[in-house]
Amino acid sequence: MNNLKNKKILILGFSTTGIAAAKYFIKKEAQVYISEFKELEEKNISLANELKIQGINLEFNGHSENFINNADFCILSPSIPTDAPVLAKLEEKNIPYFSDLEYISKCENEKIILITGTNGKTTTTALTSHILSKKYNAPYCGNIGISPIEYKDKNVDYYVIEASSYQLNYSPELTPRIGIFTNLTPDHILWHKTIENYFEAKAKPFRNMGENSFAILNYDDEKTKKLGEEIQAQVYYFSLQKQNIPNCIYLENDEIIFYDEKIININELQIVGPHNIQNAMCAILAAKIVGLDNDKIKESLKSFKAIEHRLEFVRTIEDTDYYNDSKATNPEASIVAINSFDNKKVVLIAGGRDKKTTLKDFITAVKERISKVILIGEATQRFKNELAQNGYINIVNSKTLEEAIDIASLDKPDVVLLSPACASFDMFESYEKRGEAFRNYVLSKK
Repeated sequence: MNNLKNKKILILGFSTTGIAAAKYFIKKEAQVYISEFKELEEKNISLANELKIQGINLEFNGHSENFINNADFCILSPSIPTDAPVLAKLEEKNIPYFSDLEYISKCENEKIILITGTNGKTTTTALTSHILSKKYNAPYCGNIGISPIEYKDKNVDYYVIEASSYQLNYSPELTPRIGIFTNLTPDHILWHKTIENYFEAKAKPFRNMGENSFAILNYDDEKTKKLGEEIQAQVYYFSLQKQNIPNCIYLENDEIIFYDEKIININELQIVGPHNIQNAMCAILAAKIVGLDNDKIKESLKSFKAIEHRLEFVRTIEDTDYYNDSKATNPEASIVAINSFDNKKVVLIAGGRDKKTTLKDFITAVKERISKVILIGEATQRFKNELAQNGYINIVNSKTLEEAIDIASLDKPDVVLLSPACASFDMFESYEKRGEAFRNYVLSKK
């Protein structure tokens, strides 16, 4: 895998992953072919021309035989469906295909710290990298927006990789040195077909791990707890309650404790909510496994701030705190955000493109903690109907996000929380754009 000269490498998908891989492989004197199913968008024309100048071959509107034939291997962009006809073609021609994560694993397996789960991946990834960087070159990468291939040959000590279920589905032999599984709730079921398939995509790297590797698992989640009993890796657990078991970090009297050592009081953290306590626990365990002392860990924990769009504090206006949680693209993620505010008057802005998952637990959380719900986007009617049918009627419809913020502000609550429980694509091109719109409008208010 390290000698790539004159190898023919096919990359499926004109994406962040594919482009990063192409640029790396062309420097290694490989023959590089990027094949994209969709048309070339006008905004990408200059980038495509730049890649061609570098010697990278590009095609759009399909996957031709000329690009596919005789490829030594293929790197996949993670969103390609498992039933895509091009994958059948690759199998027919005996061309191996896998993710960029799998490629790094084949080259530098012992340097991988892998973070997966339904919620909390990005914060845990960024926080783990933040702590480890006190001693190591440990960049974050993966589903967080940077391909790990970008760091290949740059003297990395650890690749701190956020991994989605899509990426892991195409990483059958990926075996991290340290694996973190934050939690599991239903998501991406249309893509994976069943929740069991979704779980197994995430569990596969842990099942690959041997006795010299380390798995960090959620003791409070039945699926991940049971996984710890089935794998060969050395298992560490984290829990929000004291557990009398070996290798378990837990919370007691607002202190995060590991083997009777008080690591940090949660009031010293700049990230809020029980889920972020769990995220901090994961990062602490990873740091201790690679040899960082408690002082360095605590110092890093105290300086870490929330990631953009993930329960990100934006501003206080007249005693109202505004939080941007645009990354909450499913009800389970929104529940986590809602449950982060105890004894507060909270107005929730929710809605967007509906993923059609159950709202049962979401409605329970809203009824317990939310003073008013303001709905936007395509999901408005279903959310409104289900909330009303379950006895929650303090609901307002809004045509725009900005209008929703203004309506929420009128109540003078303790917190205005954007946590949509939906995808963004009905009104915005991404959850990032939705979060930026929220942040920019709140910052513009007088």
